[in-house]
Amino acid sequence: RSNRRAYAYLLIPGEQELSPIARRRLAAIREFSDLGAGFRIAALDLELRGAGNFLGGQQSGHLDALGFDLYTQMLERTVAELRGEQVDDETSVSINLGVNVAIPDDYIQDMGQRLRTYKRVSSARDEGTLADIRRETEDRYGRLPPPVEELFAYARLRRLAEEVGVISIDKTADGMAIKFGEKARISPEKLRVLVSTRAHATFTPSGVLRLNLSDEEADGVLRVARETLLELRAED
Repeated sequence: RSNRRAYAYLLIPGEQELSPIARRRLAAIREFSDLGAGFRIAALDLELRGAGNFLGGQQSGHLDALGFDLYTQMLERTVAELRGEQVDDETSVSINLGVNVAIPDDYIQDMGQRLRTYKRVSSARDEGTLADIRRETEDRYGRLPPPVEELFAYARLRRLAEEVGVISIDKTADGMAIKFGEKARISPEKLRVLVSTRAHATFTPSGVLRLNLSDEEADGVLRVARETLLELRAED
């Protein structure tokens, strides 16, 4: 039960004799060992064996193309629309900053687990979930190498950019350009102060903020982009 810990001993043949699905299920049991983790194990099992079409008559198929978390988000959105509920438009943010966010093969050797980690990170809805995934990844595979640290920084930036209403963040010859949507949740006064106080900063009529970056800032471009959005974000 969720409030009482249970224990079990599983006797298995050599791990190389197990099927890929069996290895992934055992890995899930090792990963989700805290109290109340049963739902997450069940959710992963749905992802592994296929959950079918939740809204129709089909009861076969796989969620491998999306992952359970992202599939659930899409399902919730579709159900809300069918009920006639107000659904906020989701901003698809394009981020091209030339940062390596690939999980090294020697960090997570199993390709399926690497893909699952990418899916979990990309579909995380908030920073708390990202922090949980980061902690689980580090507990299981060891200290995060720089590219994986950048992957989580990239995901945090994307979440914030979606919240603020950013369309794109791109690397330029001298720094970066942030394009805001028409309904971007930024403070005009904060934007005016930034443009007037930061050297070579410009804001175009089409909603593009251009910033020149020093070599040090360019090395931490994800951090600088995030700090800029936090600085400009309008207060609720």
